[in-house]
Formats: sequence, structure tokens, C-alpha cells
Amino acid sequence: MTMETLEAPPPTGVPRRGDGMELLTFQCGGRAFAVDIMAVREIRSWSAPTPLPHAPPFMLGMVNLRGSVLPVMDLAARLGERPTADSPRNVIIVIQQGMRVHGLLVEAVSDIVHPVPEQLQDVPKVTSDEETSMAERLFVVEDAMVQILSMERVLPALPGLAEDALQ
Repeated sequence: MTMETLEAPPPTGVPRRGDGMELLTFQCGGRAFAVDIMAVREIRSWSAPTPLPHAPPFMLGMVNLRGSVLPVMDLAARLGERPTADSPRNVIIVIQQGMRVHGLLVEAVSDIVHPVPEQLQDVPKVTSDEETSMAERLFVVEDAMVQILSMERVLPALPGLAEDALQ
């Protein structure tokens, strides 16, 4: 996995090392999100996917990942925001959840952070909105909230496939 783009200095208030988890932070829909670094297989530059027929609007299509088909979704659209605008900074974060591998189109990767347990907060339950349920926890960096996404909830359910079979 190439991480040259991730060498920015750590955000104030979030240690680079500590007792907490290791998260990859990124920008999507103009907001900050994070995923567990252990779910990230690689970060690749944007390439236009081949559309999939009858796919949900957030599924952009598929790209070739070294001979394998990688489905790519627009994470902003998946979270109910406007689709991600074209930009040379856009990247695809390749996520593996069990046996499933998906690409997430995001605006930009920010950093790798190590929040300590004391920094993590529960996501307030204010509505039954799907986006709220896709975030597991959150933490504050300077004045920005960073939502930690649950890949089990973000990746679309596969009909007829038990989640146990994916583990």
C-alpha cells in the first residue's frame, strides 16, 4: 500500500501513537470521516469505472484491480450527499470486509491517526437517518468532527448471502 500522501503532520489533539485504534481519515462530501486502517488494502488514484447495469445510484461501476473486478461506490452518494465532483485529488480507498473488496470514491485522504479511547464518543441518535447508523463512533480534531464509519453498514447488502459466509 502506498502511503506517500499520508505524511502530513498529525492534526492537533490526535496523537500519532497511543493506546487507541489506528484510523485512516479522509474527506467526503466536505466532511471528515475515518475507517479502521486494517480494512484498507490500498489507496489508488481515480480512474473512471465501467458502469454496472441496474446498480444503485451510489454504485459508480467497476475497475480493473490487477486482474480482479473491483466495484466502486461514491461514498458521498452512499451517505445521502451530492455525488462527488470530478477532481484530480479524488482517490479510491480499497476496502476489504471479510471476503468482500470494494472501492470507495472520496475527495481526498487526510492522515493516519491514533485516537485514544478517551477521545471517542458515541454518535448521537437524533433520527433514523441511514447515515447516522453508518457511523460507529466519532472524535473531535481541532473544531472538526470525524465520524468513524462501519464498513459492515456502508457496504451494500448482498441478497441471498449470509454475512457469516463473508467472515
